[in-house]
Amino acid sequence: MTKNSARRCVHPGRGRTGTVAAATLLATLAGSWIPAVAASAPASTAPTALAAPAAARSAGPEVPAPTVRQPIGEKTVRLVDESRTDPWKPSAGKRELMVSVWYPARSGRGTTAPYVSPGLSEALYGNTKLSTVRTHAVVDAAPAAGGARPLVVLSPGFGQSRASLTSVAEELASRGYVVAGVDHTYETAVEFPGGRIEQCAICGPEERDNAAVVRNRAKDLRFVLDRIVANSPVVPGLRVDRARIGMAGHSIGGASAVEVLGQDARVSAAADMDGDFFTDPPAGGVKKPVLLLGAARAGDLGGPMDTWSPAWKHMTGWKRWLDVGKGGHMSFTDMHWLADQVGLPPGVPPEDAAGAFGTISSDRSNALTRAYLVAFFDRQLRNAPGKLLDGPSAEFPEVAFLKQEGGGSAARKR
Repeated sequence: MTKNSARRCVHPGRGRTGTVAAATLLATLAGSWIPAVAASAPASTAPTALAAPAAARSAGPEVPAPTVRQPIGEKTVRLVDESRTDPWKPSAGKRELMVSVWYPARSGRGTTAPYVSPGLSEALYGNTKLSTVRTHAVVDAAPAAGGARPLVVLSPGFGQSRASLTSVAEELASRGYVVAGVDHTYETAVEFPGGRIEQCAICGPEERDNAAVVRNRAKDLRFVLDRIVANSPVVPGLRVDRARIGMAGHSIGGASAVEVLGQDARVSAAADMDGDFFTDPPAGGVKKPVLLLGAARAGDLGGPMDTWSPAWKHMTGWKRWLDVGKGGHMSFTDMHWLADQVGLPPGVPPEDAAGAFGTISSDRSNALTRAYLVAFFDRQLRNAPGKLLDGPSAEFPEVAFLKQEGGGSAARKR
């Protein structure tokens, strides 16, 4: 892995078709044009907007349904790392994060969680359309009965909300996982209790230190992991199996997931969805399982913008490099089907979206992303049999196996 600390963090500098378009879309969503009403949102003594109005919930589009009919719950929590001053805005004091936890629920009855609040939708998308999107998770639902469950922690792309990985999170939760989605404060717009919205502090046009972003995210993710597996759970009654923990992320969030894998002995496997690498590998390399799920990277192999090939040499455990040739950088997030359902944000030309999403349909990109992440974590955290990661599949002909090594799983003997 090489350090590319001066490259743009939005969609760090790959010379492929669609890269500039993806960067344009991400830059727009990262808040370079954030409306003044959102930017000046005041703190409030009222409860945070955890439930959208019923009329909005019934009128809007729905997150792609999980493929398993299992009730799921979602709890949103604010966590404060008292050991760190915020690196992006020191005047804010201690590092504070917002986290959503998805999990199998005892019942599907109750108020479903909004995708985002109207205020956060304005900050992220320039309008309130995202707040009309319906999800399948019940707010603060009682966890389903059962033993300790495997955990997957998710890190979104730069400028993106944790909500952008909702479909993946709900799918994993419906299959018995606990999933924690993390907002990295001041790297996107984040809503805190009381309706306070903190804008992105490092989303300007200037170049930034991407390696520093990855290292700070690794601290965020390890802190969240500390809190999720603590003896006092963030969701009462929810048990996490400390021997079965995975990380996954999109874009720089994927690079951060692999960073944590190399640092933290508690983490058994990591999946990187189209995220370039910016930091050097740990001493001895990464010896645990890694899934690299990329978009149209085959033409970059060995080129100056190819950070995955050098990184591959330092991954000495089970590993797969999958490529969606017709995909785009945003194909692995909710943004593709959101563009189809609610339209593009203001100021994004359709041709830029076409480059960001590739030529694959949003239904297919969503289906394959969920299928391969589930197959990876089932294999590595549950030692579950399955052939999807053994080679090309007739079910998903869009996915090519560029490189693969290793068999078995990282599931620990219990």
